[in-house]
Amino acid sequence: MGVIKQQGRDKIYLHLRSYTVPNEQRYIIRILFIVPIYAFDSWLSLLLISNDQYYVYFDSIRDCYEAFVIYNFLSLSFEYLGGESAIMAEIRGKPIPSSCMYGTCCLAGMSYSIGFLRFCKQATLQFCVVKPIMAIITIFLQAFGKYHDGDFNVNGGYLYIMIIYNVSVSLALYALFLFYSATSDLLRPFEPVLKFLTIKSVIFLSFWQGMILAILERCGVIPEALLIDGHEVGAGTVAAGWQNFITCIEMFFAAIALRYAFTYDVYQEKKSQAPDNVAPMHSISSGLKETINPGDMVQDAIHNFSPAYQQYTQQSTQEVVQPNQNGKQGPAVSKNPKKSDKITLIDTDDEL
Repeated sequence: MGVIKQQGRDKIYLHLRSYTVPNEQRYIIRILFIVPIYAFDSWLSLLLISNDQYYVYFDSIRDCYEAFVIYNFLSLSFEYLGGESAIMAEIRGKPIPSSCMYGTCCLAGMSYSIGFLRFCKQATLQFCVVKPIMAIITIFLQAFGKYHDGDFNVNGGYLYIMIIYNVSVSLALYALFLFYSATSDLLRPFEPVLKFLTIKSVIFLSFWQGMILAILERCGVIPEALLIDGHEVGAGTVAAGWQNFITCIEMFFAAIALRYAFTYDVYQEKKSQAPDNVAPMHSISSGLKETINPGDMVQDAIHNFSPAYQQYTQQSTQEVVQPNQNGKQGPAVSKNPKKSDKITLIDTDDEL
């Protein structure tokens, strides 16, 4: 477990050392934190498994961060392409292909508009709201004995929380997929497939493992009670223990995949190529402080849910990296890289 956390910390540290494109790297660092957070949370839950209550609190924190990761991946994709206004300039008016395989059969005859981008953002942001609410409700029900992992009884809270969570996370991941299908050609220079599959695998494996273990518990495969350190542990806690043990193993492979998916090399090259007269970049501590500041997510929520902004797109103020002829990332076009907020609103004629 220590090796897993070390790999995650090293990768984050290297990005912070080459923190040359804050508007991109803050999302990357947040995504990379999923490995140490998941690994430490799962290890702590296993360490305290003899207490039936503790793992629920730790897992709730982990699940909330899962929602945050989905939002940050979509936001990173927006930044790669230069923001909403740049994306709309490329896809506005193009017909949405109708396909049952890709889940777009219900969108036949429609074309891409600002409403499409707004849906993608809203669908991910709703998960960032629903998941913490479900986590609080879970803790509340646990305290009153109304929540037990694997208990599908209609009188308990587990069944309803799982239904709401499944609908919410499926909607968020569906929005990610829709956005990727609309911008796959534009995102190709940034190699999004490995990034998307890695994040989706971590989140979906975590969810479906829990569901399978709950079903196994219900079928009697997992014992109803087990003695651990002299304490009797219920079947739900045993199933959660298996889930956390498997998660610790998976995080090792996730750390390797994320290392290749979100490489820091391109940012390190920018740091070495920066002219001497350019002001020094953020220190590691200030870069980390900017990364953990959720202000951009609050701003996005206001922009995407407030009726006052429904007919506007945001123009990114990031440093845009243009792909060169061989598909690699080419020279950067600076747009005030020290400025991290997206403040320019561009009117659009698209109808929602």
